[in-house]
Amino acid sequence: MSKFWSPLVKSLVPYVPGEQPKMANLVKLNTNENPFGPSPKVIEAIQAELNDSLRLYPDPEGSSLRQTIATYHSVKPEQVFLGNGSDEVLAHIFCALFQHGQPVLFPDVTYSFYPVYCGLYNIDGKAVPLTDSFEINPEDYKQPNGGVIFPNPNAPTGRYLGLEHVETILQANTERVVVVDEAYVDFGGESAVKLVGQYPNLLVCQTLSKARSLAGLRVGFAIGHPDLIEALNRVKDSFNSYPLDRLAQAGAKAAYEDEAWFQKSCKGVISERERVTKALEGLNFEVLPSKANFVFARHREKSGEGLAQDLREQGIIVRHFNKPRISEFLRITIGTPEQNDALIAGLKSL
Repeated sequence: MSKFWSPLVKSLVPYVPGEQPKMANLVKLNTNENPFGPSPKVIEAIQAELNDSLRLYPDPEGSSLRQTIATYHSVKPEQVFLGNGSDEVLAHIFCALFQHGQPVLFPDVTYSFYPVYCGLYNIDGKAVPLTDSFEINPEDYKQPNGGVIFPNPNAPTGRYLGLEHVETILQANTERVVVVDEAYVDFGGESAVKLVGQYPNLLVCQTLSKARSLAGLRVGFAIGHPDLIEALNRVKDSFNSYPLDRLAQAGAKAAYEDEAWFQKSCKGVISERERVTKALEGLNFEVLPSKANFVFARHREKSGEGLAQDLREQGIIVRHFNKPRISEFLRITIGTPEQNDALIAGLKSL
């Protein structure tokens, strides 16, 4: 531990991203990347931006992309905030909108960046236990807090909370911001964006990394009341006024303009998810209901850690979390049909 570190840095426990191994012929099912590539129109739009204009700064407001996203979701551009991936958007949310003095509430089994942000911004966090079936109980969020955040569908469980239950949480926390993190919503869920006009305390966060296959571009956004967006812009402009480069803005805009490709990609993932789920159940796995591009499953006899290691020896990488309540589960990204066949065959051999 360096003597030059600040007291804050000494206390931080950073987020650990999914492994990106350098292995030949790897079946990589551990980081929830979309198995189907981005729209060809995205590639064309990025190539069109590869010119002398790269010497110029990008639009700090991302006006054209914000307009595109606003039109798509039937909101106004001033209700849209852009960030360098949804992780940056979430970081700004913790800084700009959650209150100190009372804990921010989030599920005990959820995206592990939330407690990291609490540590970074010196905010108290409180993990609210999921039910025995790994579901969010809205009644558990009727307690004093500095804000509420949860993924929907949840990660790593994949379980989805219906919008009527999201409204229960919103109505119980009218004096606090409620953030719905919808990284995986396009794989079978219904977005809470339709509720932002009714609830000024609602902020919905999304990403282009998953359903639109742009994890490599790093584009995320939030939609909510203009007052919430203004707070986020204040933090952004105190941190980095140019979070999205020209290529990212052009590619993201093109992705939203190719609805047919987006729908085809989502349907492909959903179809493969159903096939993988049935195959796992046939191999004596318990598989939680998923509305994401992954499944969360545990074998009824074999250990999760052992299975993950045995698959790795076959060149198949899945995510294992050595954490309370979920140590026997594997989070398995839905891959291409060929990758999923390799997974199923690998598990059968075990």
